[in-house]
Amino acid sequence: MLAQILSTMLPVFLITACGTLYGRYRSPDIKGLNTLNMELFVPMLVFAVLADQQAPLQEYATLALAAAVVVLGSGLLLWPVARFFNLDIRTFLPPMMFNNSGNMGIPVLVLAFGEAALPAAVVLFIVEMLLHFSVGLKMLNPQTPVWRLLKIPVVIASIAGLTVNMSGLPMPDWSLEALNMLGGVCIPLMLFTLGVRMLDVDFSDWKTGLLGAVACPASGLILAWPLIYLLDLQGLQLAALWVFAALPPAVLNYMVAEQYQQEPHKVASLVLIGNLGSLVVMPVVLGLVFTAGYG
Repeated sequence: MLAQILSTMLPVFLITACGTLYGRYRSPDIKGLNTLNMELFVPMLVFAVLADQQAPLQEYATLALAAAVVVLGSGLLLWPVARFFNLDIRTFLPPMMFNNSGNMGIPVLVLAFGEAALPAAVVLFIVEMLLHFSVGLKMLNPQTPVWRLLKIPVVIASIAGLTVNMSGLPMPDWSLEALNMLGGVCIPLMLFTLGVRMLDVDFSDWKTGLLGAVACPASGLILAWPLIYLLDLQGLQLAALWVFAALPPAVLNYMVAEQYQQEPHKVASLVLIGNLGSLVVMPVVLGLVFTAGYG
């Protein structure tokens, strides 16, 4: 079991550490890299996975529902916590709800359970992204139009991939291979840019960050536990939900908070200290998953 955990987490930590080390001396254009990833490489991966006829997407409907409940339920569950500690709801709740399903979730699931986990990882990522760019933006600014979703490359790729899959339209092997190769760039690039972002850790609000590092995975796991039984999730999908529920806040929360000027320094502490906390949380969760024989 220890070997499984190490083989899953060490590549994640090493690639992230490479980003931190490189960023320490070179200061790469992370904004440009993230834009390239989110507008090109990630949509290509999403489209390739969803369009592949060998991926029976209808089997992931229950997992998608469970992921949505975990995301939205975390906000409801932690609402009184934010009130108790006198935290701004718009500052504290979005990072607790919208987790790092891209930068960390996809790589961890693929490394832990192999390529067979990629469809589940992508489905979880899409659910989180759709909710983040709809409910999440509405939380920060109620005037945000929902139609903006249709301008996001990942959403466009999701709709196109689902259309191809459901219509039964065959995709040439060479085109899927090219898309998979280009889309595969996004996984290590996500971890690399996450490592560079670690250099921006702001410990001035460390108490809030520490609270979030505990509350984010705890709320997700509390919600995932009954969902597994209520929705009768089995095998790989069950394991994927456990990992998804334990993920730390998404780096995107900081970018959005900066855009809307919603206490970005506090959000940065929640995001980055939460991701540092995942160094402890994720190996423990993976250990429990492997011990139980899931996946």
